[in-house]
Amino acid sequence: MTASFAYLRRSLYGIACFMVLSSPAAAQVAPELTAAEQAVQRATQADADQYAPDLINLARQELMQAQQAQLDKRQRKQVPQIALRAAADADLAKARSEEAVVTAQLEQRRKEVAQLQNTLNTGEGGR
Repeated sequence: MTASFAYLRRSLYGIACFMVLSSPAAAQVAPELTAAEQAVQRATQADADQYAPDLINLARQELMQAQQAQLDKRQRKQVPQIALRAAADADLAKARSEEAVVTAQLEQRRKEVAQLQNTLNTGEGGR
């Protein structure tokens, strides 16, 4: 029984060392990179794949570029700039997607109004 507790203690030390050593790496993630990831997610949720596929694909490529640059010490300084471009393109894709949805809804409402006007006009003409 004592041997198992000793093994457990070593495992806990190993886990603690791993956590301590990995914390600085996680803390070094640029906030712009996190913002870009969130912007791409928001654009995807707004159906940007359907309404702004070129922009959302560009944003995803730029996000991947920023993530790869984050791993390379020589390119790490470029991460904020690349991530900001990715976030901007994702935000634009989201805006264009939302615009397309609203435009489609507006067109639907106009058709409904036109149908109602036709119904009223034909109903009045029959009297």
